[in-house]
Amino acid sequence: MNALDIKDLNVWFGEGLDRVDAVKGASFSVAQGESFGLVGESGSGKSTILRAITGLAPTWSGQIEIEGQALHGARRDRTFYKTVQMVFQDPYASLHPRHTVDQVLSETLQLHGMTDIDARVEKLLEDVGLGGRFRFRYPHQLSGGQRQRVAVARALAGEPDILLLDEPTSALDVSVQAEILNLLTDLRSEHGLTYLMVSHDLPVVGHMCDRLAVMKNGEIVEVMDKATLRSGAAQHAYSRELLGESLGA
Repeated sequence: MNALDIKDLNVWFGEGLDRVDAVKGASFSVAQGESFGLVGESGSGKSTILRAITGLAPTWSGQIEIEGQALHGARRDRTFYKTVQMVFQDPYASLHPRHTVDQVLSETLQLHGMTDIDARVEKLLEDVGLGGRFRFRYPHQLSGGQRQRVAVARALAGEPDILLLDEPTSALDVSVQAEILNLLTDLRSEHGLTYLMVSHDLPVVGHMCDRLAVMKNGEIVEVMDKATLRSGAAQHAYSRELLGESLGA
């Protein structure tokens, strides 16, 4: 059983003459424990797929299955959020500015019905490389990388199987990006996580993902593995164009 199956997914916004088709006929599967990337320019539809999965893009057709369970419409129940969590692009915008790290993590743990809150908060902070000294700080007292570590800790609080990563390092300084990517790699190994990662940055995806799908104008034009990416053996002209740009060609 795959962690995620997407079949003939269409996502649109608006109706009638105002309708915009953001994703058109997308199909791919992500195996348990795999890290799968969605790559393409801004507006290609890659983040919209994550939003359809989480119910943030409510108008869609096709099939979305999480661990064999089909999703319908925009409503997601508590079981879904125990299985799937999302890490957003901007760690400052995704954290409440008036809540300490302790409040952010404690409230999330309570929502998931967890007990031993104090011990779990400490463990989450250790897992993301922060430690207890950050527990009672506010977001504005943290660097961008530290805020994203808190966002990752919050996503891990419910002990999910699948993390959706929406450009998780693009808002960070280049010097910090590698630290967060390495953290995510380590967490995937330690917790047996499955990743679906969106990025416009092919080197990032090449570092993080086992396979990737290249998107253009809402459509998947090619699915390839890491070896194909690294060897420059992409088949589709647009994939080769993206690869050339990433290499500075």
